[in-house]
Amino acid sequence: MNMGKDDEVRNVAEALNTIEKPWQPHRLASINDYDVKVVKLLGEFVWHTHPDTDEMFFVHSGELTIQLRDRDVVLGPGDVFVVPAGVEHCPKAVEEVSALLFERSGTVNTGDAGGNLTSQIREL
Repeated sequence: MNMGKDDEVRNVAEALNTIEKPWQPHRLASINDYDVKVVKLLGEFVWHTHPDTDEMFFVHSGELTIQLRDRDVVLGPGDVFVVPAGVEHCPKAVEEVSALLFERSGTVNTGDAGGNLTSQIREL
């Protein structure tokens, strides 16, 4: 059994306080083949899809809009929304949002879009 960082107690608020820039997810923990990431969001991201995996957003603080092609989903603190695999979406935050992302390990934040907002997963 691999006893590393994932067997330690992690605090979400403390982890979020270490993040200096938006759109740079940091791995908080892993469970099976999924990562739990903490991230700060500010501004508009890029339209993208994750063809092979769902992505779950959990808003810790602030208000996050998940733009979909047919509607906007607005999330506040404590709200959860799952973007199904293959659904094009674009997160947007007018003011800074702190959130947790639940997604398959190895998922690239910009999905199929790439570009200058692509961020390698960072470790806390």
